[in-house]
Amino acid sequence: MPSRKAISLTAAAAALTLGLTACGGGGEGGGGGDGEALQYGYVLPQTGDLAHLGPPQEQAAKYALQEINGAGGVNGAELPDFLEGDEANDAAQANDAATRLIDGGANVIIGAAASGMTQAIMDNVTSNEVVQCSGSNTAPGLAEEDESGYYWRTAPSDLLQGPVLAEKIASDGHQSVAITYRADDYGEGLANATADALEENGISVDYNEGYDPNAPNFDAVVGEIANAQSDAVVMVSFEEGVQIITGLIEEGVNADQMYATDGLNDETLGEKVDSDDPGTIAGFQGTAPDVGEDTFMNGLREFAPELEVFQFAGQVYDCMMVTALAAEQAGSNVPGEFVGEMEAVSKDGTECASFEECKQLIADGEDIDYQGVSGPINFDENGDVTQATFQVYGFDDKGEHSKVDAITVP
Repeated sequence: MPSRKAISLTAAAAALTLGLTACGGGGEGGGGGDGEALQYGYVLPQTGDLAHLGPPQEQAAKYALQEINGAGGVNGAELPDFLEGDEANDAAQANDAATRLIDGGANVIIGAAASGMTQAIMDNVTSNEVVQCSGSNTAPGLAEEDESGYYWRTAPSDLLQGPVLAEKIASDGHQSVAITYRADDYGEGLANATADALEENGISVDYNEGYDPNAPNFDAVVGEIANAQSDAVVMVSFEEGVQIITGLIEEGVNADQMYATDGLNDETLGEKVDSDDPGTIAGFQGTAPDVGEDTFMNGLREFAPELEVFQFAGQVYDCMMVTALAAEQAGSNVPGEFVGEMEAVSKDGTECASFEECKQLIADGEDIDYQGVSGPINFDENGDVTQATFQVYGFDDKGEHSKVDAITVP
């Protein structure tokens, strides 16, 4: 695909030619050179089977907005409140939400959370020259599907996570694995990346099949996994994975044989599996993009003390920071003018770790290298991060969640 800087210059020229006429966030309602503030919106799961991933992403975005405004805002103006939209894990609803945000003048849309929901809204958002940044899209190849240059993600591709999970399973001594996954781009991509890495480690994959996440029950899936009699089980699931875990335990599969990914990285998972005895899932483990470094996490907990789940909080915070810094670097809130700075502010400059610090460096005329709370960021020309930090999470005999390890790749 063409370079993003070339795309952004083309988009900017086109916008000037058209007089910035009505094209959603890229038009007059989008602000920028006329002194209007940079407007953010988000399309995140407020309802649906991913609703547990909504609060950490929303609160992280609002925390970032507070930090940005505390440093004087972007291009001389504080950021207004978010325009909000619910993706609900429903393609039509997600696209309607995106349209409302675009019509409301959003310059940047954070989200969607699910890779499938981003596929539902991406063309709508990017064709209106609105920057889209997701902190939780992990499906392989997703960034390459966008030819506009307006889509970016701070979450790492599952092509990076699969080998991390496989290495964890191998280090625990398992020799055979059964994999089950929700039959969508997220599930299939991560399941296959894990299966390939397991086989490269000399571990046999006895079973690797998808399931309908909207099925009334998962008895057939549970039965097939149990019959495989593998050493370990991998589940690439969202909320429906609770039913699979419960069924496997009833079939005699121990929780310490079970592994999962970010879709089940839920601090309340033990209570959801067995509210009477959360310790039922003792030994259950998984991998996920790391939620964020300690200083950020402490600040987020103070900002939003009611949060129980934190998955993808750091990545969303980084989406906010890198888009705001790109606008500051460009000296414009017009998406077609600042999108070309997204890659540039993420690498090959003076390292900085906060909006205030980075903003001052920009004012001093320096190129910056924003160091994210979720990892180095370092965007490539497709809008993918090239490095990422993953956590290995687990549950103890009280059902309490903890981060067991952190692994940075490559």
